[in-house]
Amino acid sequence: MKDKKIILAISGSIAAYKCAFLTRLLVKAGAEVKVIMTPSATDFITPLTLSTLSKNPVFSDVSSDEGWHNHVELGLWADAMIVAPATANTLARMANGLCDNMLLAVYLSARCPVFFAPAMDLDMWTHPATQKNISTLESYGNHIIPAEHGELASGLVGVGRMAEPENIVKILNNFFAQKNIEQDLAGKKALVTSGPTHEAIDPVRFIGNRSTGRMGVSLAEELARRGAIVTLVTGPVNIEAFGKNITTISVKSAQDMYEVAMQHFPQSDIAIMAAAVADYTPKTVSSTKVKKKSGDMSIELKRTKDIAYEIGQIKQAHQITLGFALETNNEIENAKRKLAKKNFDFIVLNSLNDKGAGFQHNTNKVTILDKYGNSIAHELKSKPQVAKDIVDYFKVMTETPVGT
Repeated sequence: MKDKKIILAISGSIAAYKCAFLTRLLVKAGAEVKVIMTPSATDFITPLTLSTLSKNPVFSDVSSDEGWHNHVELGLWADAMIVAPATANTLARMANGLCDNMLLAVYLSARCPVFFAPAMDLDMWTHPATQKNISTLESYGNHIIPAEHGELASGLVGVGRMAEPENIVKILNNFFAQKNIEQDLAGKKALVTSGPTHEAIDPVRFIGNRSTGRMGVSLAEELARRGAIVTLVTGPVNIEAFGKNITTISVKSAQDMYEVAMQHFPQSDIAIMAAAVADYTPKTVSSTKVKKKSGDMSIELKRTKDIAYEIGQIKQAHQITLGFALETNNEIENAKRKLAKKNFDFIVLNSLNDKGAGFQHNTNKVTILDKYGNSIAHELKSKPQVAKDIVDYFKVMTETPVGT
């Protein structure tokens, strides 16, 4: 954090009181901090307090008695921008490109990485509109600092608290440390499968699952950041992977994904099977919409190609493969069986019994098991942080096996 230029953008939430301590921690870590506030944020904490702590003027309007404040210049000045607290209103405006205050003007002008730390009540946090806005912002390449669980201003207990200042600083420290990380995968070719598959019943309906593709995208971005040349094969999703070394190939069905994966795997050094591929697909697909009839309806299904198994059969000695196991019971035993059957080098287990893990979450809680019998459990983290832990393990697998 030393000598980093940080914009702290504060929107109107009771959690704004935490920004005094956050500013102090950032300055103490050696960062230069400039604070932007929405007009409503000044109702919760005074600009004087933040100006004193940051040792810089606080901006809340594009123009004031001191003159015009250049939002473009601020956006170019910073090494990182943190929107904290990020209210539901501010998130919605950021996601939709609205620009009616200084914070939003700087956000739209910023060329630096942008982090946002949501703060709101439980029901607002879980509302589909809020989650959609968060996904949209992530798809633009922004970084979420996940809301934390605890007592909220309404008196409810749940997810919605702004991350504690210490955790925000830790995330920023890790981000800047990672930016300086050695390109340990430079020149390596990586294949990542991601997202769900949609198995057509007719031109309108399909069989699918709840995968968002967020974990696969995070893995692709982490691999690319560390120098790998990544081919991301993704089913139908609403998020996009960002990285100059990432080539994205969009597919729909399990058969589509199988064909593309088998085409690219032989040239790959690394393969990550993160997609939630359908195990079954309709035996026949109607060319016209199936009309509703009286009584029940049955659909005959057939097995799809097992992409991970097929890749495991042709894997060469220099190739390292990873799979995922999403389980609801007998988690470790099922993951170990899958590890052996698919000839993976290691497997990432997540359980639907763990809160915040699995599909439709911005977080995940995983356990890594490898072919040498090692098992490492990780705490609940954001999916980009989980991706870093997983990619780190590729280095472990190329060195002397742990525990052997």
